[in-house]
Amino acid sequence: MYAWPATEVPALPGQGNPLRIYDTATGGLRTTAPGPTAGLYVCGITPYDATHLGHAATYNTFDLVQRIWRDNGHDVVYVQNVTDVDDPLLERAIATGEDWTVLAERETALFREDMTALRMLAPAHYIGAVEAIPSIVPLVKDLLAQGAAYELDGDIYFSIGSDPHFGEVSRLSPEQMLHFFGERGGDPDRPGKKHRLDPLLWLAARPGEPAWETELGHGRPGWHIECVAIALGHLGMGFDIQGGGSDLVFPHHEMGASHAQVATGSHPFAQAYVHAGMVGLDGEKMSKSRGNLVFVSKLRRDGVDPGAIRLALLAHHYRSDWEWTGADLLRAQDRLARWRAAVSRPDGPDATALLAEVRAALADDLDAPRALAVIDLWAAEQEANGGSDTGAPGVVSRTVDALLGVAL
Repeated sequence: MYAWPATEVPALPGQGNPLRIYDTATGGLRTTAPGPTAGLYVCGITPYDATHLGHAATYNTFDLVQRIWRDNGHDVVYVQNVTDVDDPLLERAIATGEDWTVLAERETALFREDMTALRMLAPAHYIGAVEAIPSIVPLVKDLLAQGAAYELDGDIYFSIGSDPHFGEVSRLSPEQMLHFFGERGGDPDRPGKKHRLDPLLWLAARPGEPAWETELGHGRPGWHIECVAIALGHLGMGFDIQGGGSDLVFPHHEMGASHAQVATGSHPFAQAYVHAGMVGLDGEKMSKSRGNLVFVSKLRRDGVDPGAIRLALLAHHYRSDWEWTGADLLRAQDRLARWRAAVSRPDGPDATALLAEVRAALADDLDAPRALAVIDLWAAEQEANGGSDTGAPGVVSRTVDALLGVAL
């Protein structure tokens, strides 16, 4: 599967600060310490309705991570999946009478268009679940051979008891785990399972559903093992950051970590687990199941500048849960207009300190609102008093482009 076109990132003078970011698994801030090449895996969409602002906020978060690492002199290998076969996709296809492959291809194409418009840095590897099946099958076979997986009526389950580190990612109580497992695609009440939290690795073929003939039988992969196979294949164990929305902490990231750790006999799956907050609308989390969505493509069709959409997202700290309102967009559009007016002048106030302050803000747990405030102050000074530094508007423009992903 192909990703979207690469976005050019301007070079900035000097070098940024090491990224310190909140790690869900430890419950505190930690300084990332990649080698020459940083590894990042971010869970992608299930393409039956893309791309709403909750998606955009998540991918904006990890776009910032990449930009900070690159500004620190690291190369970045960014991997993202597409869950292009799964129950929600099949259910939508049945409801609309559309072929599931056509639906998945169309929504994935729209997602690429949205990511391109928002100037999100493209992944080096963009992999669909279907194309990952050849790497998923041997991984499941290994887990079966180790006794860490078992069959149940033709399906194959992972045994959470096989991983002594199970629970370390989410740090949830058993009661909380059961609640989220049932709410987020699990089947805690299926008879015959060894443990109520055991997740599916392989689903045997069901009538009318897509399936593939493999050494595991006729069927399709479970959700968590998909990401594990893709991440191990392109990043290996112990990569720097596993990322996604906070609704993926459990079961998805917890289960994925256990799959990988048992399969490889190594720990941890990722050095840090980083999660973006949820975006709400009308008092509820923005989600496909609720239908309370604001789509990036709809905003673009209405003539909204993608730079304003990004600024609206950046105005909220990535870990916070927040609610989208029309006022968010109006403030972002006003900010974008003020910034563009400020950098359009031939000179301005000195911007040397600005670059350092923006770098410091973003390296401090992706404090984008603080970074925006730094640019706001420079733009206000430019509007009120101007300046004599002929290089300042260019420095500000390149800083905003390189570190925030917004073209002025």
